[in-house]
Amino acid sequence: MAYTLRKARLDDRAALQDLIQTSARGLSGGHYTPEVVEGALAGAFGVDSELIHDQTYFVAEEEDGLFVGCGGWSRRMTLFGGDARPDRSSQMLDPARDPARIRAFFVHPGRARQGIGRALLKACEAEALAAGFRALELMGTLPGVPLYTALGFRPTGRVLHPLPNGQTIEFVPMRKELSPLPVAT
Repeated sequence: MAYTLRKARLDDRAALQDLIQTSARGLSGGHYTPEVVEGALAGAFGVDSELIHDQTYFVAEEEDGLFVGCGGWSRRMTLFGGDARPDRSSQMLDPARDPARIRAFFVHPGRARQGIGRALLKACEAEALAAGFRALELMGTLPGVPLYTALGFRPTGRVLHPLPNGQTIEFVPMRKELSPLPVAT
């Protein structure tokens, strides 16, 4: 399977939303009920246009144009949630004291466990490190926790987040310390 990573564009939003829905519905079985997934799609999961504007959101795209993964990082306060989430904060983080946020990672179910999530996360990590951040935080979904753990993230607790349909979704906040870039001599 060949794919390329590129920065998401605003005109990608519809295709990204389709990928997010397909991923959430296809990879959440065994972790969340269908009602929780639908509630999350109405409030916790979705495209965050601010990441696209900030040029910190990536798309993994196959040669035929199929989006097979997406994910990004942010220098803003919001930890999770798309455009539909009302309690977002655009406040900028301070790389000297705040961790960058890893945001909105989704992989097509037919391409899961083939290295796409890992490639997206490595690209985000490299950019956040180059921007001066020394740590990363994310709000992991239960299906995503094994990937994040394998890539050095550690759980910092559990969160039960209320959803618009009256359901509650369990998330796992996670953190990773970054190694500074080597100094060229």
